[in-house]
Amino acid sequence: MKYLIIAFLTFISVSIHAQKNKEPKNFYELKVYEYHSAEQKQMIDEFISEALMPFFHKKGIEKIGAFTLKDNDTAKVKKLYVLIPYKNLNQIPTLNKTLFLEDKVAGKASAYLNATNEAPAYDKLMSIVMEGFRFAPTLTPPSLKGSIEDKIYELRSYQSATEKKYWKKVEMFNEGGEVPLFARLGFNAVFYAEVISGPTMPNLMYMTSFESMKDRDNHWNSFRDDAEWKKLSGLKEYEKIVSKNVTLFLKATKYSEY
Repeated sequence: MKYLIIAFLTFISVSIHAQKNKEPKNFYELKVYEYHSAEQKQMIDEFISEALMPFFHKKGIEKIGAFTLKDNDTAKVKKLYVLIPYKNLNQIPTLNKTLFLEDKVAGKASAYLNATNEAPAYDKLMSIVMEGFRFAPTLTPPSLKGSIEDKIYELRSYQSATEKKYWKKVEMFNEGGEVPLFARLGFNAVFYAEVISGPTMPNLMYMTSFESMKDRDNHWNSFRDDAEWKKLSGLKEYEKIVSKNVTLFLKATKYSEY
């Protein structure tokens, strides 16, 4: 009887994970605008808030995030990060093309669309395409109570030396238990995703969010001291699977929906 109960519970656990893995995944596009002047910032902000976001809302995409670097004002290369979730991969080229064919978009984004070679709307535009994790398939807007000035969004990029090592890190987040560990410790994760097209690969990215930088530091201290993390990170199969960790601290713009 004891073994039947154990077998039944194991079956239920596997079934739940299998069902979770069948949930439709979000695909994400992270647009990164680089610029240097206040005039460029105004053109990009107006385009995103008055043209791009209303268009995507009309197409059924509810939440779009827009962020700058925490120290953007003093940075030599200023950046704006726009995070767009999609229901399927085909939406990315289709909607990005249709966006510029809309008369309303053309009217609201005339300064951006008609920028000249001598005074461009931005210096560089990069697009990173991602697929949601197996155990975190969809985007979750964070529930933060602090002021927009204090809130911190931490965007992390984990690069690996080989595809084999990269897949082990993806596994570590999913089957290994990092995703539920972050959830238990209250990291307010926005998304976890595999980069399927971008300038740096193999690579995974995820975003967590906090009330303040102090709140962020406290959460990471708890993470490092957690017994479950110490056990997981001590497993030999997960040794040296990340070659580079790039961490960016972002702030939401006034028009961001996160």
